[in-house]
Amino acid sequence: MKFTELGIHDDLLDAISYMGFKEATPIQEQAIPVILDGSDLIACAQTGTGKTAAFLLPILDLIADLPGGETSTLIIVPTRELAMQIDQQVQGVGYTMGINSIAIYGGGDGDDWGQQKTALTKGADIVIATPGKLISHLNLGYVKFDTIKFLILDEADRMLDIGFYDDIIKIISYLPKERQTLMFSATMAPKIRNLASQVLKNPEQINIALSKPAEGVLQAAYLIYNQQKNGLISHLISDNPEYNSIIIFCSTKKTVNELTRELKRKNFSVESISSDLEQTKREEVLLGFRSKRTRILVATDVMSRGIDIKDINLVINYDVPQDAEDYVHRVGRTARADSTGVALTLVNEDEMFNFHRIEQLIEREVFKLPMPDHLGTGPEWKVKKTFRGKSRKGGYKKGKKRGSNSGKNYKRKSKK
Repeated sequence: MKFTELGIHDDLLDAISYMGFKEATPIQEQAIPVILDGSDLIACAQTGTGKTAAFLLPILDLIADLPGGETSTLIIVPTRELAMQIDQQVQGVGYTMGINSIAIYGGGDGDDWGQQKTALTKGADIVIATPGKLISHLNLGYVKFDTIKFLILDEADRMLDIGFYDDIIKIISYLPKERQTLMFSATMAPKIRNLASQVLKNPEQINIALSKPAEGVLQAAYLIYNQQKNGLISHLISDNPEYNSIIIFCSTKKTVNELTRELKRKNFSVESISSDLEQTKREEVLLGFRSKRTRILVATDVMSRGIDIKDINLVINYDVPQDAEDYVHRVGRTARADSTGVALTLVNEDEMFNFHRIEQLIEREVFKLPMPDHLGTGPEWKVKKTFRGKSRKGGYKKGKKRGSNSGKNYKRKSKK
């Protein structure tokens, strides 16, 4: 469906047309009419499906004719990166309509706090905030949200995973009871339904099924012992110079820091990003990675959602994510916009069950690559797998040497 068929404001149509967008994605096609109709909404759609525009476009349309100088819309998000990204999108799409916004998040200096306080007291049209930082402003008593007409909870599942449930409920206690509330989540777990039952009124429901990794993603895994991981990482980076944009996902900040130090010792162009980093440094690191000045970014899952960086050649999962759906988000950082990319996962003995669950979710068996000879063999694959009702034992037979090549021939396929 074309955006022109969705009944949104001509100025918005001009803005998105200028940005090159003509066809609505499934979540946009289904959500925009519901929001314009004034209904509450709970929508399940993963990152990369266009969900931000699915709520921003109709909200911008609805507030275009409201009086200026008062805050009509509050968007709550789990991370500062996502807050900044949505703020940039509001500025890009809404500037012709005179709509302004402010992103409220931690990690800045005193000047940032002052700017945030001014916007909150004088009334930016749209406030995009992380829960913790917004609570800090609310506790000081100068924030007035009595003019809020629209509340959006974006990536609600991630906020609950982080532990923001109480903060969300407290923030909502400051809002008018009569409002339109929209909740977007990548999953529809029971905790999400519980939150929805408390903050939404007779919501419409949209469920865009979790999509599998894009066809352009070449997925593979290495069965590996922990002590072999750093050696394999160095081998993969050195052996594939054509990969000029690489993200390595680690499950803990400690691993991020240790791996980054190891790669820097080997003179690789690498930086790291996690929640410990000051905001100015995070922005500097992301800018360097986007501009290809930095080849390798080592990150926690803070980077797996809500950040749109194009042309990433290789994603490496240093650890198997605990949540199978996080694998889809991580892998989704590559092969965006019909491009191609490679996603490799390092699987130790204790992570095989979690990786088996990932294979069940994506409904395919991920090819297990042989370890490079100089690193030795890894553990055997011992998980019994079930695919579409058929059970079989995957992997290699005991005692069999798993190949002699290094995996160097596992290159990204060029798009025809």
